[in-house]
Amino acid sequence: MVSSVPFRGSSQTVSTNSAQVHMRTAHRVLFSAASVVALSGLSAAPVIAQAPNSGSVLHVSPYAGTLISGSFLNGPLGTTLSDAPGLLYGTQVGLSLSPQLSLVGNIGYSTSDMKVGIPFLGGVTVGRSAALIYDADLEYNLGSMKESSRSFSPFIQAGVGAMKYDVTASVIDTHATNFAWNAGLGADFTLAKGTALRLLAKDYIGKFNFQDATGLGITGNTAHNIALSAGLRFDF
Repeated sequence: MVSSVPFRGSSQTVSTNSAQVHMRTAHRVLFSAASVVALSGLSAAPVIAQAPNSGSVLHVSPYAGTLISGSFLNGPLGTTLSDAPGLLYGTQVGLSLSPQLSLVGNIGYSTSDMKVGIPFLGGVTVGRSAALIYDADLEYNLGSMKESSRSFSPFIQAGVGAMKYDVTASVIDTHATNFAWNAGLGADFTLAKGTALRLLAKDYIGKFNFQDATGLGITGNTAHNIALSAGLRFDF
C-alpha cells in the first residue's frame, strides 16, 4: 500500500503535465493561425485598395452634357409646359462595395428656357429655369468587354433623388422641389490605368411640384427627363 502511493502520484503528475503540454500546444496553434490570418489580411489590403472595382476603390467622374426635359403640364388645345434642352454638368462619386457593385452619389446642374408649346406655332419662351439634381444610386458593372484593342465596361444605374427648380418668369421668381426616380445605362472606355471615358444616358422620372411652386393644387404630368452626358472616370 505504501509503495502504491508514489505510483498513483506519479500517474497524476504525468497526467497533469500531459494536459498542460496539450494546452500549450493548442494555444500555439491558435496563435499561429490568428497570426497567419492577420498577416494575410494586411498583405491583401494594398492589393484590394489598388485593384479596379474592388471594395475600397473611390471613383470620381466629372461630366457635361444636356438635359432633355419632358412635359410638366398639358394645357387646353394641346398646349404644353416644359423646359427646352439645356446644358448639364456635374460630378458623380462612387465607392465600390464589391468588384461589380458600387454606391454612387451624383449632383448635377442645368439651365434652360421654360417654354409653352403651342400646336403649329412651336414653343414660346416664358421664362428661365435652373435645375439642381441630386441622387443616390446603385451601379452594377456588367463586366469588361473588348472592341478591337479598346476595352470597355457597360454598367447600369438606378436610384432615387430630387430635382430642385428655380423658375424666373417676368417678375415672378419661384421654386419647386420634386422627388425623382432614376435609371441609367452607360459604359466606361479605358483610356489608361485608373482613367476611363464615361458615357451615360439617364432618365429622371418625376412630377413638377406645382403646389410648391404656385400654391395651387395643380397635378402635373409624370415627366421623363433624359440626361445625356460624357465625362472622365478617375479611380483612386
